[in-house]
Amino acid sequence: MSGLVAYGVHVPHYRLQREAIGRVLGPGGGRGTRAVASYDEDSTSMAVEASRRALAKLERSAVETLYFATASPAYADKTNATAIHAALDLPASVFAADMVGAVRSGVAAWTAAARAADGEGLSVAVLSDVRTGLPGGADERDGGDGAAAFVFGNRSDAPVLADQVGVGHASTEVLERWRLPGEASSRVWEERFGEDVYLPLAAQAFTDACKAGGVTAPEVDHLIVAGLHSRAVARIGGTLGTRPEALADSLTGVIGNAGTAQPGILLADILDRAEVGALVALVVVADGVSVFLLRTTAALAAGRPSASVAAQIASGDTDLGYATFLSWRGFLAKEPPRRPDPDHPYAPPARRRVRWKFGFVGSECQQCGQRHLPPSRICSNCHADGTMTDLPMSGTRARIATYTVDRLAATPSPPLLMVVLDFDGGGRFRCELTDASVDNVRIGGEVRMTFRRVVTSGGIHNYFWKARPVR
Repeated sequence: MSGLVAYGVHVPHYRLQREAIGRVLGPGGGRGTRAVASYDEDSTSMAVEASRRALAKLERSAVETLYFATASPAYADKTNATAIHAALDLPASVFAADMVGAVRSGVAAWTAAARAADGEGLSVAVLSDVRTGLPGGADERDGGDGAAAFVFGNRSDAPVLADQVGVGHASTEVLERWRLPGEASSRVWEERFGEDVYLPLAAQAFTDACKAGGVTAPEVDHLIVAGLHSRAVARIGGTLGTRPEALADSLTGVIGNAGTAQPGILLADILDRAEVGALVALVVVADGVSVFLLRTTAALAAGRPSASVAAQIASGDTDLGYATFLSWRGFLAKEPPRRPDPDHPYAPPARRRVRWKFGFVGSECQQCGQRHLPPSRICSNCHADGTMTDLPMSGTRARIATYTVDRLAATPSPPLLMVVLDFDGGGRFRCELTDASVDNVRIGGEVRMTFRRVVTSGGIHNYFWKARPVR
């Protein structure tokens, strides 16, 4: 039986203080902060970052399937998972597919990945969401952005961090939250209606999961309840018979509710600090209820990612202005710089250099060791022809050799910071610095590469790599 062998989370750098909403629109902003995807992030780019953390200690050549779940896909009528596949530089034999359109798609991705990893290969489930709503509304205030990735397998070289010991599902057709195609925000029915529906379903699914796992409610050490229906989520935690101290923090006060990704982020936060042998119950409330019971193993401590959920939350920038947030989400149109519109990318050139454009794979001369970014067939140092080998660089750290602050270039977050990087082991590259301000860019500063959406033009998202300060 396959188990969870790795996980990773991406919490965006920026936070919006809820009181900033109230200062502009009047009472109702609330307290705390919510995580905000930057202007160059979307559900696809965040999924890449979470997946990179999850796969950091594993052989990517062992991955056989990748399922991507989101309620906010960057593309419709095009598979978003293939961009994630390309950015991770996975083998062409990997099956990559979307499960999009609703928060419950995250349950589908998890279930499919857990079942697909019964062989020797690894299977990845990525949950990602950008949550938004109309200005001044509850979804804007209470939402959040983020991504979580989980890897399943039973390989001898990938120890299981947590075994899935029981599962329970309860499905129903309920119209309590919906959004028509093309609409910018969701609509919600009276919460008391959904509350009456979800509570008995949660009891049913939880009972079935405990029966399948041969455990009882008081044995649960950590209870996670996630869902967008806040009233149902708040009540379910106290109705399942678990110990009161087992109920996990929802994190909504610091990052908001990330919808499809929220169950994954909360689970990762528990796994970051759970003890060996702990029984974790994950309850997902979305068009029904699903319950997953997991038992942690002794391998968990060594298998945790380097960037914990708590550390990412603590490193966030809480100075994001509300007007900037609205402009990033498209609710506040700002006059663009008086510059020509950017040319949209073309499919044939992008396809020819897909490993460079999406995977950030350069080349290295085997005769003299010169690194080339972008890759080259002929060495710029020794001029040898045909001596190049592929060199993945997305995980290589670098330092800023020099930088420029451009206050005239078109960017949704001025000024534009351009940096020249020197990579560890060799290689120099010029690119944009993101998740940074003029105050924290410096020569010698350490950065890592991050997958971002550079521009959208002609209805096409142009994805590439930028640098991000190491904090």
